[in-house]
Amino acid sequence: MSELNDPRVFFAAERTLLAWNRTSLTLMAFGFMIERFNLFTHMLRLGQGAGLERNFSFWVGLAFILLGALAAAASVLQYKRLLPSFKPNEIPKSYRVGLGIFMNSVIALLGIVLTLHLYLQGPV
Repeated sequence: MSELNDPRVFFAAERTLLAWNRTSLTLMAFGFMIERFNLFTHMLRLGQGAGLERNFSFWVGLAFILLGALAAAASVLQYKRLLPSFKPNEIPKSYRVGLGIFMNSVIALLGIVLTLHLYLQGPV
């Protein structure tokens, strides 16, 4: 439990949650780029007649997307564990502490949905 009685401690925890939000989005964007790199290289060698297959870049890209989704979910769990340690005077009145939790939860869910979609879609 915090003994500082200062709302800045709460806002520091929320900034950390939002930093994990940015990290998870970056991991997912990077993973999508890696996963789609195979499509780009296939288009460059279009005349060779080879079909598009799931190769190393596909699996690494999916791993990055899933890692981003898991980072968003883990940050929500960490933040929710931390919230009860704050005293009521450390959280400003009428401040919605659930917005960051909601955003990271939606990002985690969308990352998992994107991973499933790309996996089930098969080679383009």
